[in-house]
Amino acid sequence: MKQYVVDAFTNQIFKGNPAAVCILDEWINEEVMLNIAIENNLSETAFAVKNSNQYEIRWFTPGGEVDLCGHATLATAFVILNFYENTDEIYFKTIDNIQLSVKRKDTLYEMEFPAYDLKPVHITDEIINALGVQPNEVFKARDLLCVLDSPQSVIDFKPNLDKIEKLEGLLLHITAKGKEYDCVSRSFGPKLNIPEDPVCGSGHCHIVPYWSEKLNKNNIHAYQASKRSGQLYCKIKNDKVLIAGEATLFSESKLNIK
Repeated sequence: MKQYVVDAFTNQIFKGNPAAVCILDEWINEEVMLNIAIENNLSETAFAVKNSNQYEIRWFTPGGEVDLCGHATLATAFVILNFYENTDEIYFKTIDNIQLSVKRKDTLYEMEFPAYDLKPVHITDEIINALGVQPNEVFKARDLLCVLDSPQSVIDFKPNLDKIEKLEGLLLHITAKGKEYDCVSRSFGPKLNIPEDPVCGSGHCHIVPYWSEKLNKNNIHAYQASKRSGQLYCKIKNDKVLIAGEATLFSESKLNIK
């Protein structure tokens, strides 16, 4: 089995968010896919199988399967469009029958994802204690979104993963209004054995709708302030979030899987 590792949301290796990608002829056992993800020890390993004119796609973290992942979708589209298909647009279907598309536009790969419907959350002592700082606002959809008062507070944030794991939401995103960028954020996923997700595409399906409404603009240039860092070029389109970024190939390898 061939595997690619792609750094997503960057044009430099060792930056952005690395994802492993396996393009399969047919689906393999879920336990094997999970074991591959555990062995890779990256935040995501994506698996895709071509079915007619689209690809079925699944994503596995070291802690289990997830229903949506942005950077690994970008990485998978990069692999398919550069090594498997002679086209500039690819369509995906998730295990939950969500339809996704990715278009290549010069050096960017633009994904169309569903926007999450954010619900305001009361700021509890548990949230303040877990963050070590009082957020300005808190929202929940699939993940928990906490708005801080400055980009520096996001950059300087020291996560207490044990406490974060006990909060509601699959992942935790912290964000603030940016200066050079529209917004700055970081993402944490201890429930999925991901201490910090370097650049979280699905997280921006929470972050971008918030900042689009707050800043009264449809186009959002986002920066993820992890150690690896990455940039996302986002746009609100009705109930969708268009998320674009660059990608670069780090490695190709052969997995000794029978």
